[in-house]
Amino acid sequence: MQLGVCYYPEHWPEALWADDAARMAAIGIRVVRIAEFAWSRIEPEPGRFDWAWLDRAVQTLHAAGLGIVMCTPTATPPKWLVDAHPDILAHGLDGRVRGFGSRRHSCFSSRSWRAESRRISTAVAERYGQHPAVVAWQTDNEYGCHDTVLSTSPDARAAFRRWLEKRYGSVAALNRAWGTVFWSQEYRSFDEVDLPVGTVTEANPSHRLDWRRFASDEVAAFNREQVQILRRHSPGRPVSHNFMGFFTGFDHHDVAADLDIATWDSYPLGFTQDFFFSPQEKVRWARTGHPDIPAFHHDLYRGMCAGGRWWVMEQQPGPVNWARWNTAPADGMVRAWTWQACAHGAEVVSYFRWRQAPFGQEQMHTGLLRPDSVTAPGGHEAAQVGRELQALGPALTDAPLPQPAVALVLDYPSLWMAQIQPQGADYDPVELCFRVYSALRALGLDVDIVGPHAALGRYAMIVLPAQLHAADDLVQRLAQSAAQLVLGPRAGAKTVDLQWPADGPPGALADLAGARVGRVESLPPGLTETLTWDDGRQASASRWRDHLEPTGEQTVTVARHADGSPAVLRHGRVHTVAGWLDEAGWQTVLGDAARAAGLRPQTLPEGLRISRRGALTFAVNFTDQPLSWRPAADDSAPDAPPPERLLGEEQVAPQGVTIWRT
Repeated sequence: MQLGVCYYPEHWPEALWADDAARMAAIGIRVVRIAEFAWSRIEPEPGRFDWAWLDRAVQTLHAAGLGIVMCTPTATPPKWLVDAHPDILAHGLDGRVRGFGSRRHSCFSSRSWRAESRRISTAVAERYGQHPAVVAWQTDNEYGCHDTVLSTSPDARAAFRRWLEKRYGSVAALNRAWGTVFWSQEYRSFDEVDLPVGTVTEANPSHRLDWRRFASDEVAAFNREQVQILRRHSPGRPVSHNFMGFFTGFDHHDVAADLDIATWDSYPLGFTQDFFFSPQEKVRWARTGHPDIPAFHHDLYRGMCAGGRWWVMEQQPGPVNWARWNTAPADGMVRAWTWQACAHGAEVVSYFRWRQAPFGQEQMHTGLLRPDSVTAPGGHEAAQVGRELQALGPALTDAPLPQPAVALVLDYPSLWMAQIQPQGADYDPVELCFRVYSALRALGLDVDIVGPHAALGRYAMIVLPAQLHAADDLVQRLAQSAAQLVLGPRAGAKTVDLQWPADGPPGALADLAGARVGRVESLPPGLTETLTWDDGRQASASRWRDHLEPTGEQTVTVARHADGSPAVLRHGRVHTVAGWLDEAGWQTVLGDAARAAGLRPQTLPEGLRISRRGALTFAVNFTDQPLSWRPAADDSAPDAPPPERLLGEEQVAPQGVTIWRT
């Protein structure tokens, strides 16, 4: 693993550049990302390019031995371009044009915008595609940030109509798929179809789903155009994009199919404060971040590209500026997050940013340096990791990518279905996937997060927390697998068109589950149900309840609600869960399935997470107390030597890391 940093030479006097580059190299930085927001400096006027400053910046970094990730600068089209082509601006869900003055103000469907993005991407690629300093590329920056995937512009509406005609072929087929006979919504032509916004009450859910699919395809097509340009002018250099956390605005698997490396931007403290965590969790993990936020995304993005190549392109180094509350990391956490990324197979961990900016929207966002160039706490911790990486180099070089025995299937269209029709105000399918993942990690299990089209044959256990629609191909591969399967609530509850299955849920999964769902209900806050297992173990469920009906003698009820109805069923190797379980409930279900799969789950101390890469075992402590844990002896090799500690203390230090080699 290498360390990197995001750098903005256009923000600083040129007299600082050489010293900055030397200081980066001195602390172990090897990769520097530049130019993703530099369009107005690269092309200050239409058709007039100023490459001189960027040439000098590239040469300065190269002279210090640093590799460069060069970016296409399309996340921030300049003012002169907006004035010349106002049709590039996106329109919000309220129909209003989004104005200039921040970023991501363009519409993915604008033909003018697509042409301009190809033009500037070609110019940058022609200029630097063969430069020896450029080791990789990044397309754009954070597709969809600030809720910018969906646009209601005239170009978006016209493109949506073309997309629908290509998908359905005839308007009659569209009417059937959407069920437009309901509320007299039938269309006579594709030109009659508008975008599903501004309606008096809820728009047709199938219409909304196809709009999400269309918008996702637009992002993928936009990205593909840039990738093709970069491959043509810079062959042999990998192409990446930096995805975000807990973001489902487009299908990341589709975008990643055109990339060599999936990267993501890791801000554990900001995500803890801004997403679905309870007030108690926000306080408990305020300065460390929830222990499973980084790992969830590491494992998600490791599953995106062929070969499992992934990076952290932006690692939080201190307080950020954009969360509802912006705490500072506890001492040691920047180092701990970096090592956790290494444990999950990161090729590069790149910190955002080198020096804190004293101006603009992000002036409260810290960097490795303060604005006065004094090293910030995160900079000291990055330097410590740099020294540790140098000392441990051979052991890390020999460690393969993680090879978990557990797969968690995350399907973006199924997430969209649940977001469009949650049926309960607090039914968040992303949170459900995260809670199930967190329970697996609390049991000491390593996890691959994969898409619905991934090969599943090598896994001992496959978990589908929020698979509202299961395509025939997925069902067939699950049936052919020998793995223990865990189906979450609402499994198979919708068709591909977001309709109720002909025979009811779980639809195509019914034979695997050995059950049907008679009815469903969402549960308001405060209404919880007690679940009891045959051996007396108990847990609770909230938010959702599938009323499961076993359909065969081989289907066994292993846990019941208080009224005696099934809460968890087992049909051979398939475990079906009726509701939204609490932490204890998920650990019980998943632990039972893991043991049936031949795995060895264990209950870890709260706040401790372990990860394995080949012979290396990493332990990260997210608490402020030392924790006792070490790898268990291998029963199959009783004469093996005890684990060798390569880094850290025998008791894992507070906000610390210990690495063993077995």
